[in-house]
Amino acid sequence: MRIATYNVNGINGRLSVLLRWLGREKPDIACLQELRAPQEKFPLRELEALGYHALWHGQKSWNGVAILSRQAPPIERRRALPGDPDDLHSRYLEAQVDDMVIGCIYLPNGNPAPGPKFDYKLAWFKRLNAHAAKLLKTEKDVVLCGDYNAVPTELDAYKPERWVGDAVFFPQTRELYRRLVLQGWTDALRQMHPGEAVYTYWDYFRNAFRRNAGIRMDHLLLSPTLAPRLVAAGVDREVRSWEKTSDHAPVWIELKDARAKPRAKRRA
Repeated sequence: MRIATYNVNGINGRLSVLLRWLGREKPDIACLQELRAPQEKFPLRELEALGYHALWHGQKSWNGVAILSRQAPPIERRRALPGDPDDLHSRYLEAQVDDMVIGCIYLPNGNPAPGPKFDYKLAWFKRLNAHAAKLLKTEKDVVLCGDYNAVPTELDAYKPERWVGDAVFFPQTRELYRRLVLQGWTDALRQMHPGEAVYTYWDYFRNAFRRNAGIRMDHLLLSPTLAPRLVAAGVDREVRSWEKTSDHAPVWIELKDARAKPRAKRRA
């Protein structure tokens, strides 16, 4: 089984890129972030034509998350993190797909920081950690994936000194991510590529992609029941080079599945 996460940076404006990638890679489950589309503008027909069921939580102009499945239709468990009923941002969507729980995350960016947006980021992150701890107690197979807007270590940034003023690299952000993983989650991409500089995001300026001046902030975290099934993980880096593409690249994992042979391992 292949599970992927992809910040599309506007689903309708970059639909051709998304459909091209889905048609080529055919992930069994794909989590999308930053839809930037209201609920009624989600391109369901085009995704169904590729064989995907979809569950989505849209928001006009901003945010937005979706879970796609080529297998069983995703059954909604929740579409917001607990802990703040006044938070109306579409940043979290959780579904059951067969026997697996999928959490799709678009964590707040937090810039400019310090300030109210960074305070909101930290509060949201703490709510995520609290909910993640409860998910672990269920002992279910869980994947928490998406754009965490968190760069865990200096290894995860090209020239990390250039990111010290950005909320994605602030000590508080990195500490909350560290605490999350220490609950018992496995950072799949780092698990499969220890010690490697692997990036998932390159901004549109200063020729960042061609220089490979990126950061890693798109993550797939696996519960202890799923981690032993991890056989491969990588980044579809070339998608970042396509015309009208997102500034993120899709990130994927492969899990051993008794019903199918694992696909060939790919480079990150």
